[in-house]
Amino acid sequence: MAKHIGIVACSAEGSAFFYRTVCAEAPKQMGEHMHPEITMHTHPLGVYKGPISAGDWAEVARLMSSSARKLADAGADFAVCPDNTNHQAFDLVIEDSPIPWLHIAEVVAQEAKTLGLGRIAILGTKHLMTGPVYSEAFKRSGIAYEIPEEEDREKLDDIVFEELAKGIFTEESRLYLNEVIQHLKGRGCDAAALACMELPMLVDSDDCPLPTLDPTHLLAMAALREALKED
Repeated sequence: MAKHIGIVACSAEGSAFFYRTVCAEAPKQMGEHMHPEITMHTHPLGVYKGPISAGDWAEVARLMSSSARKLADAGADFAVCPDNTNHQAFDLVIEDSPIPWLHIAEVVAQEAKTLGLGRIAILGTKHLMTGPVYSEAFKRSGIAYEIPEEEDREKLDDIVFEELAKGIFTEESRLYLNEVIQHLKGRGCDAAALACMELPMLVDSDDCPLPTLDPTHLLAMAALREALKED
């Protein structure tokens, strides 16, 4: 029997994309129409957004922990959070979690190391780009990183919350993101981490200036490996 996956969700768009990715990839390993048992719980993004904006990671951790407890009660064997920014509260969450977790940035860093990448552009919300979630994971893997300039960080943050989280994907924002990635390519980056769950839905890999690391897909594959792993 596959392990039961628990999804601690935040953004509806990103979490739905993650869920669909798991279900789309699972049949390749488990057979047609098959995937592990999955339970998802989410507090509304609106409840998360205040603490995130205030940098109140203890409150973000409290919300995530309450979801984890509900998932454990529903039978989940381990948890994943398809929200990059929320991982800034990760260390607080796992202190008393009833079930183990996978860390999204560690999964991405391992993939970057496997691919032999040396310098990664980090893209996402402003808190994610300036915070420790990816920078620390990359440092532990011996990988350098770059983030956009402050003006671009602010604009990207607006795009994430005012467009992508609402299911709005515009050509203007796609082209703007390409400009940001092109600038980071000029600073020596050899790949871009799309560290917001909705960003892979905006970027067109055919014309993106850099190869991309897709945390949604990478975390989904890691969750499947964990679910199918024999203890």
